[in-house]
Amino acid sequence: MPLRHLGYIELPTNQKKGGFDHAAIHLHSKTLYVAHTANDAVDIIDCNGGHYLKSITNLPGVAGVLVSNEEDLVFTSNRGEDTVGVFTQEEDSNVEKVKIGGRPNGLAFNPSRDLLLAANVAGPEDSGSITASIVNVKEKMMVGDVNVPGRTRWTVYDPESDRFYVNISSPPQIAIIDGEDPDGLAGSLQIPGVGPHGLDLDVKNRRLFCACDDGGLYTVELESKRVSKVASLAGTPDVIFHNSRLGHLYVAIGDPGIIQVFDTEKAAIVQTLKTELGTHTIAFDQNTSKVYAFMPESHRASTFIDE
Repeated sequence: MPLRHLGYIELPTNQKKGGFDHAAIHLHSKTLYVAHTANDAVDIIDCNGGHYLKSITNLPGVAGVLVSNEEDLVFTSNRGEDTVGVFTQEEDSNVEKVKIGGRPNGLAFNPSRDLLLAANVAGPEDSGSITASIVNVKEKMMVGDVNVPGRTRWTVYDPESDRFYVNISSPPQIAIIDGEDPDGLAGSLQIPGVGPHGLDLDVKNRRLFCACDDGGLYTVELESKRVSKVASLAGTPDVIFHNSRLGHLYVAIGDPGIIQVFDTEKAAIVQTLKTELGTHTIAFDQNTSKVYAFMPESHRASTFIDE
């Protein structure tokens, strides 16, 4: 089977209700950063040694982590204070914060232009428009706030087309924002499912993978804009990652607490692994093909390798 279990990494106990959210890996240093939302912190894992190192605190409601391996930068979306955090991989004690739009969640980065997109989710009490905020990372300032049609989920940046793609939960679509001129929407891709949530990019084959709350898994051909349902998942997905080398897509499903592996060449689900109820987020190391699943009840990371 594709994923083989390696063991567990113990992480700090939850200080309040909740658990973990998005995570990312700095490949050169083999360092993993995971949003520990319940602790308003980012936990740091040494992937080489397979153990917890420390936490970066004072990140209220941290929901997302993104790593730029090109620039050796780490970004956080701090939903509890409407900021994004920026720090270098070598100086993680110095987090610079930039005030942006309401309740940031998904993050995507254009390294050639030093532009960070933060997809905001807003809250039930918010009456204003939902936006995607554009941050000039070099200047540490918000330079744009793009209105989007609805509540956002995850987002990715495509270097080939120089575009950001942002999942919109309702109405179900993927919003497109131009990387060179991110002043407004450049278009959208309609998704025939309920609640586009997880999103990842297959750069080589010019397609997006979009996992929806109703359990539908879709591919979007970027050149033709053709949208196809390719699988029915075993629950509501959250984080997804594409392994371009092996042609596998990993899908985290919090209820019932599983990871499903989708073979992108066979267009079939080839493995379903039990994790723990509430385990809706994973990290993926593209160099080692390791997958880390973050388990909120036992506050640990379950580690797998794809062979």
